Amino acid sequence: MVAGFTLLSRLLGFFRDLVIASFFGANGGTDAFFVAFKIPNFLRRLFAEGAFSQAFVPVLSQTRETAHREDLQLFVNRITGSFALVLVVLTGFGLLLSPFLVWLFAPGFRDHPDQFALTQELLEMTFPYLFFIALTALAGGLLNTFGFFALPAFTPALLNGAMIGAALWLAPRMDQPILALGIGVFLGGALQLLIQIPALIKIGLLDWPRIDFKDPGVRRVIKLMTPALFGASVSQLNLLINTFLASLLATGSISWLYYSDRLVEFPLGIFGVGLGTAILPHLAKKQSAGDLKSFSTSLDWALRWWALIGTPATLALIILAEPLMFSLFQHDQFTPEDARMGARSLMAYGLGLMGFLGVKIMVPAFSAQEDLKTPALIGSYCVAINLILSISLAFWVAPPGWGHAGLALSASLAATANAAFLAVVLIRRGTYRPAGRWGLFGWRLLAANLLMALFLITQSRHLDWSAASGSDRLITLFLSVSGGLGVFFLTLLALGLRPRHLLISEG
Repeated sequence: MVAGFTLLSRLLGFFRDLVIASFFGANGGTDAFFVAFKIPNFLRRLFAEGAFSQAFVPVLSQTRETAHREDLQLFVNRITGSFALVLVVLTGFGLLLSPFLVWLFAPGFRDHPDQFALTQELLEMTFPYLFFIALTALAGGLLNTFGFFALPAFTPALLNGAMIGAALWLAPRMDQPILALGIGVFLGGALQLLIQIPALIKIGLLDWPRIDFKDPGVRRVIKLMTPALFGASVSQLNLLINTFLASLLATGSISWLYYSDRLVEFPLGIFGVGLGTAILPHLAKKQSAGDLKSFSTSLDWALRWWALIGTPATLALIILAEPLMFSLFQHDQFTPEDARMGARSLMAYGLGLMGFLGVKIMVPAFSAQEDLKTPALIGSYCVAINLILSISLAFWVAPPGWGHAGLALSASLAATANAAFLAVVLIRRGTYRPAGRWGLFGWRLLAANLLMALFLITQSRHLDWSAASGSDRLITLFLSVSGGLGVFFLTLLALGLRPRHLLISEG
């Protein structure tokens, strides 16, 4: 259910990016917007999909299992009020310090005063999004814990819809059209929060917030959040480092990285976030019950889906990087050169998809055990790895025109290392014991991926993507993707893999 509604949101997100690319292209203005959006979006990842959710859901699950309804309501009221106060202060500081934040995260803009001023103005529009989306994350954690997954998974579609409307209707009416996107972000965040309210009323947990940082439950959440603020969202911190360095590269580098990252975010958002969101309450419940065998079995189930979805998606992103960029984004203001540059960073990001997915799935295993210090420690190592690789690959190793791809590759390598370290710790602790038949499962996947890759390489060579019409590109891309999926899954079926092999009960 989470994946299905997330798919709807991602499709709208794709259309949003198509509109932005077509109307605004890849230039100084779009670089300014993507920086202004990335700063609150990074903090959103910390709260919406990172530290807050990872800390809040296990505490909420245990409180629900052990406390009376009145105590649960009191905890919800206190965490809501305390969290909202923190967000108000953080948002206020963000608005007050917007010039410093632009200077910090996009130092290359200092040499372009108009671009710097535009980025600051956009940041002042987008930063309040953090307040709305973080409270939306709190509401989503409540709803997920009580078995309501559809609405929280659907709400991101509202942001995409607001931004699309702003680009199509508001932008043509403004003297500086790119500012319309900042307004769209603000409105989208407010809508995402408002739509949660009826569902919270339905489960009986909407009450007046209270500020109480001394509440034991609130203090536990804060204690868990402190290391998780860094550890659970290390991949996003790496992307921010890349934005910082990309501002020092050629104009358009930030936009090229954004569009290629969005294509990687498609499978990551649908399956990585979907699996991580769905499995966290389940793991927390098993941990509270002391059922460690079921805990390991559930994690093994998620990792089988990680391998099943991640490996073909990785190959497809790498092999079809240029067809994807030309077919989806190369229109109007987005030039063929922009598409070629975006394809370079897409290939590099694609190499790290398995790592990005792995982190999304394995961090909840630590969160369910209320151990967020370990992911934070591992994350700190990986940020250092990313920083060293980013400077080396982008400025020293990469040939001209490939610097932004070097940044993408460094993020991919750091994410892969992060996932590998997390897996080693889980196995060494005995928290995760791989179930049987992984060897046979792996051989089936290898054969299916090799045949799919051969098909994609052969199919994609039939067209000159830079010269073909838009309809020819889309038709060929559709045939390539659908045919590749067909080859992949038919091979798995021919080799004996059945849906029942992917059920948790198969252990």
